[in-house]
This record gives sequence, structure tokens and C-alpha cells, in this order.
Amino acid sequence: MSSQGFTRQLLAAAIVTALTLGPVYAQDSAQTPPPANAQNNAQPDQKAPKAPPKTLEQVVVTGAANVGGIKKIDASYSITAATAEQIKEANPKSTADLLKISPGLWPESTGGQTGANIEIAGFPGGGDAPYFTTQLMGSPLYGMPTLSFFEQTSMFRLDDTIERVEILQGGPSVVFGDGQVGATANFMLKQGTAKPSGSIGLTYGNEGLWRGDGFLGFKVADNWFGSVGGFWRKSDGVRSPQFSADKGGQFTATLSHTMDNGSLMLYARVLNDRNQFITPIPLIQHGSDQFSAYPGFDPLTDTYYSKYIQHVNLPGYPGGGTSANLANGRGAKMNFFGGNFDYDLSGGWSISDKFLLNQGDMDTNALFSGSNPDTLNNMLYNTSTDLGGLGLPAQGIPVGSATATYVNGGGVVDPNQSVIHQGWWYIHKHLKNMNNDFRLSKEIFEGNTLTAGVYLAHYTMNDKWALGNQMLMTNTPNARPIQVVGNGKAVTDYQGFLDYGAYNIAQNGKSTNKAFYLSDSWRVGPWLFDASARVENQDSTLNVCNLHNVDLDGNPNTLYDNKTPVCDGTFATTKYDKTHTSWTVGANYELADNMSVYGRVNKGVHFGDFDNALRGNTTGNTPPLQKVQNFEAGFKYQSQLVYADITIYHRQFSGLPYQPTNAAGAPNGSQLLYGSDSKGINLSGAVMPIDNLKVQVVANYLDGHYSHYSACIPYVNQVVGNGCAFINGKQLQRQPKFRYMLMPSYRFLFPWGDITAFVTYTHVGPHTQDQSALQQLGSYNTWDFGIVANVEQNWELRLQGTNITNELGLTESNSRIFGSAAGSSGVILARPLEGREVNFQVKYKF
Repeated sequence: MSSQGFTRQLLAAAIVTALTLGPVYAQDSAQTPPPANAQNNAQPDQKAPKAPPKTLEQVVVTGAANVGGIKKIDASYSITAATAEQIKEANPKSTADLLKISPGLWPESTGGQTGANIEIAGFPGGGDAPYFTTQLMGSPLYGMPTLSFFEQTSMFRLDDTIERVEILQGGPSVVFGDGQVGATANFMLKQGTAKPSGSIGLTYGNEGLWRGDGFLGFKVADNWFGSVGGFWRKSDGVRSPQFSADKGGQFTATLSHTMDNGSLMLYARVLNDRNQFITPIPLIQHGSDQFSAYPGFDPLTDTYYSKYIQHVNLPGYPGGGTSANLANGRGAKMNFFGGNFDYDLSGGWSISDKFLLNQGDMDTNALFSGSNPDTLNNMLYNTSTDLGGLGLPAQGIPVGSATATYVNGGGVVDPNQSVIHQGWWYIHKHLKNMNNDFRLSKEIFEGNTLTAGVYLAHYTMNDKWALGNQMLMTNTPNARPIQVVGNGKAVTDYQGFLDYGAYNIAQNGKSTNKAFYLSDSWRVGPWLFDASARVENQDSTLNVCNLHNVDLDGNPNTLYDNKTPVCDGTFATTKYDKTHTSWTVGANYELADNMSVYGRVNKGVHFGDFDNALRGNTTGNTPPLQKVQNFEAGFKYQSQLVYADITIYHRQFSGLPYQPTNAAGAPNGSQLLYGSDSKGINLSGAVMPIDNLKVQVVANYLDGHYSHYSACIPYVNQVVGNGCAFINGKQLQRQPKFRYMLMPSYRFLFPWGDITAFVTYTHVGPHTQDQSALQQLGSYNTWDFGIVANVEQNWELRLQGTNITNELGLTESNSRIFGSAAGSSGVILARPLEGREVNFQVKYKF
């Protein structure tokens, strides 16, 4: 029996069992008293319905000036908190995918475990994650939120060492930490315990996943505690590339010390993981926003990646060339060391200090799309070079005279074979980061606390890029490369490369951020006011090698390397030194002990990064600071029946840069500046009508559009031809106007433990590819499920699955194409959701 067939039967049996037998047992347990000895054998909370969690009583520390944090009911901003169990229930496919639990956050996880595009409602991103910060124990993982081929969740993995996460949107984040104007996810680590405790788990997934997880907390000495934990896994991937799609692991250790007036916690983490970076595949577009499978491709499970194109040599890579391995994907080899120190000095004084040191490699080995597929004959002779054709007649190779053969054997390629050329890109990125956040707080008088802080960060980047490297291959799953020669000329090299790069740069950057902030919070009866301000300076320098074209082998008949861009030994240096002030004011009014309302206004800035502000610009001519002003108001309520956290907002941006690029990713023309204006509402809530039944909802509505650019934006398009598009008034790219998740769950009680069954229904509304809104991506709906059984005190069985109905939905089309990405025949390159993925875990807890 195939693994997919077995998975479907297992899934069906599990759902039928839970939904059919579960209510019977639930009824029996309600009518029949448990055995006398059951009370001793089961965990205490398994003998009675769980009381609704007092979510608004939770203390959160992210965005709070005070060391001890603040209760959610008192927080005048939007924050989502999730425990380790709630993280698992969210069925996240990656760290970025977890962010979907926060209303208004839209992570695109169709690219694999790493390299996600993270959108925040009302924040005009469009690629990577410029308005999102990942923190570990309150410390940002890198000084800049994003770089080309890097966003911070890519250097973070979820495992059993995580105790909880807090996800903050807007609010006071413009003042604290790294001054993020968008959203921040702060992950808290589990620490040691006085009595040894922990867990060990083994997971199997239908995509060939094997994963081991473990955690151990223990006592080291009086008031000293330690913990160790991590994971290792190997997976073929839902889209199998004929090699391990995901392979690697992570190890984390902590050492904590409690004192009468404070605490110290040190932590270290080693991450070595490699992950397939999934490339768009062909689909057929019907109308403007309907899509179906392309002949020969399963949109749910297929990929171009294969063993035939896995290993390559890239002669154009800076420094004389290099070998590269597609199996290394978009991976991470990182080391982290950090610590938190909190201490009450008495007399109303307290101090807090957080630091993090980390460094390592964040490399990318991946295919990147260019033009649409075509027949071999058309691509060689007929299709215009502007649309991806090779134009052999213009290069002295008459029609019909070229010979195309498979690189790895198999003979001559049929002229009618559908083919495509894609960029085999390799980016080596070495990052170093150190930051420190020190705070001093003083209770001025009862109810009023003043906090002063200093944030310092120094970080570097050393990159070598080999972009371009167009490889001619079959337009089939697990593609095969093609070699072409004709009339005494080599059109490709022996690997199928049509060129040795179009943008082979070496660059290195260093930057220092210095910030001072002041915050005052004042409680007056049911009111809690806060006002905060931050002044920050970023001083950055970037050196990028200058390029000149070289015929690498000196042979004009090897067409693939005649104009290879290589570094000429000189560098263009750009300096960036900017200072700006951010501020926020908020007020929260507690209507009752379970209900509050709040309002907040903040104004912040987004400093430029190495790739999107410095590279390609000269000192003194870098783009202006991106500025955002955000107005928000919220309502929070919780009872035995209902929980609701509702936020409305109005967000305005100015100084947004747009850099046109060609199909090879090289800058094409000067940067343009524009703005955006957005209004919306976010909702996080739950209804608990009866014991053990809960229906949760996460939803957002966004009315966002671009502004402040009335001219036409010129663009390069290798599918429908070059053009010009107006963006004023167009919907913010990638962001659906309406998105919601519904998750009903029911907990069944048994003498031996309990079973919780849940499903998640997700609706994603219409969304677009880029600022032009010319390429619609449609809407879609998905179903996920989970069944978790706690057996006695120590065993946990977990069966979970995503996209169980195999929904075809798109998050992104060909990001190298601006404007419409669908050709005349409706063919479009896009990233659809991965097909059904089901995994089963057995865990022993102690």
C-alpha cells in the first residue's frame, strides 16, 4: 500500500473514532463515577472539566517597560501569547507559520521551512520580513529585521525547549528592543526545575519525516537550575527533491540562578539545519484568479528539484568559482549565547539587562524562476529574447542546426519537449551580531514608574553572491538539465548553464545602532497611562565590489561565459548615518476586572538595511527613512462563555522604496519612493458554550492601499513584455483583505486520561502579487486537524495534519516578474500550498 493511501486510511479512522466513539465515552464519564483508584492514577486536571483559561490575567513582558511585565487586561496594545501546547495545536509548518495565530499576521510558508515572506496587515512589505523581528528571551536575533535572502525566523527553529511565545503588533515596540515598527515575536525558553522533569518524543510523518525531540530540566545546586534539549530530524519533503528536503537539528542549554531579589539566566543554542527552498511550479490560470494543475505537474507534491541538478560548479562565484549543493537549501549554521539579569535594588529601584551574541552562516542554494516554459524549438529559435528565448539565429546558429542532449545521458531531447531555464543561485551569507538592552526603573510614587534604557547593537554581514546562472532543463517534475551545442558553438556548458551569472558580487557591511529610551507608566484608579520616547542612531557602512564582464575561458565560441560579471578588485563604499526619534502614548481603562478598553498612538521609523538602502546607492543619496504613524484602539473581555480581543487601527507610511530589478535579480534603474494608507480590524476570540467545548477564532479585515506616487512605474516582464503600471490606490501586495481561522475543539474525559480533538478551518481572501495588482492570486480555504491523547500521567499521543483536503491555493506567483505573470496560454509560475501532510508523535513526559 502506498504511504499516501495508508495516511488517508489512518486519517479517516482517527477522525471517525474521535467523533463517533468520543461522545459516547464522554457521556459515560458524565453519568458513571470514575473508579475509586482513578483519582490516584490520573493527572489532577483530568477528573474535571478544565476551567476557561484566564487569558487576560496572563502576564506578558514583551512591550512592557517594567521588569515584571504587565497583565494582558492592562496592556494598551495588541499582544498574542501562546504556551508550548498552544504552539503545537497551531500545527505550524515552520517558525514563520506560527505567526498566523496573531490576527493580521500573514506568513507565506509555501517556500519551505525557511525564507518566508511575513506580511503584517497595514504594513506594506511584499518580500522577506522588513517589519518583523524575532526575539529570543527578549533579544533580537539580528540588528536588521531583514536582508536580501534572509529574514530572522530562518535562524530559529521550534522545539520542546520553547516555553511560550508572545507576539506584539505595533504599540510600544517602536520604543523598546530594536524599535520595530511592525510586529515582534518573543520566544521564551524553558528553564531547569528543582525536580528532574522533561520529555522525549518521536515523530513520523507521511512525507518521510523522522524526528526526535527531547528536553530535560534539573537542579544543579541550591538555587541553580539547568536544562538541555533540542531536536534532530530528516524529511523527504511533501515536494520530494530526490534528496533530503530537510535535515538537521538544534541543541539548547540554559543555566539559571534565583536570588532573593532577582534572577540570572544564561542560555546557549547551536543550530545546524538545511531546508529545501521551494521554487514556483507551473499552473494554468483561468480568468483573473482561478488556477488548476499544469499537465504533468501535481501542484500539491511536485518540484523542479532533482538529483540531476543537485550538484553544480559555479565558475562565476566571487573568488574564482565554487561548488554548490541544492540539498543545502536555505539553511542555517548558527551559534547563540545570551543572558538575562533582573534585580530589585530596593527603594523602588530595579535593573534589567539582556544580551545576545550570535554568529554563523545563512546560505541559500536554490532555483529562482525567470521566464515561462516553452517548447525547446521555440526557446532556441523563435521566442523573443525579451520573453526568455535564446535567440540562436542572432548568434550565428541557424534554425535547426543546434543539438540538445540530456546532461546525464538519455540521448537527444525532442524539439517539442517543454523546457524552462531557471537561475541556480548560491548566496553565502556570514552574519555576526551582538546586542545589549539595559533598563533602570524607579517607582517615583505609588502607581508611577519611570524607566530609562539603553539599547546597543553591533552587527556585520559578509556575502558572496552568484545570481543568474540560468540552467536549461526539462519543464517536468524532478527536472533534467539539457546541454546545447550548434554550428561549432557551445550554447550551454556541460551542466546545462546558459551563463555563469548576471550579478556575482562580494559585499561586506557593518553597522552600529545606539538608542536611548525613556518610558513612564502611571496607574490612576482604573486608568493606566504610559508615554515613551526613543532616540536612535544607525551608523552603517557597506562595501560592494565593482563588476566588469570577462570571457572566462577566452573562447568566443563558448557562449555561456563570454560576458561573465566578476569583481574587478575595487569596491563601492556607501555610508549611512541617520538619527531619529520615535514615540508612543497609550491609555488603558479597566471597565471591570474582566473587561478593558484602550487607545494608543505611535510614530516610528524603519531604518534602511544593507541591501535595500545602501547597496546601489551612494553616500548622501540613500533613501529617506521610512516613517509610520499608527493609531489603534482596542477592547478586551473575558467571561466563562466568551473571550474577545478586538483592535481597530489606522496606519500610514511614507518613504517606501521600490527598486526595479531584472529577471536575474540585478538592480534595473533608480529607486522610487511611495507611501501607503491602511485601516483595519483584528479579532482574537473564543466561545466556550459548554464544558470541554471551545471554538476559537482569529480574524482580520484590511482596507489598505498604496499612496503618494501618481506616476507610472516602469517594469521589466519576461512573460507578457515590459510595461508601466500605476500603483496609487492599489491593494497592498500579498495581503488578503479578509482572513480568518476557526478552530473548534472538544476534550473527552476517560478514566485513563483524556483526548482533545480539534479542526482548523482557514479562509484566505483575494490577494495580489505586487504593487501593480495586475497579478491576482485568488482566495482559498484549508482544513487542518489534530487529535491529542494524554494517557495516564506520562504518555502523550498526537496525530496532526495540514491541508487535509488538498486545497490548491497560491501565496505567491513568480516574484521575478512585476505585473501579470500569466502567459498567453494561461501558464503561470507560482507557489501553491503543499499537499496533505500528516504526522504522528509518541511522547513520554516525566
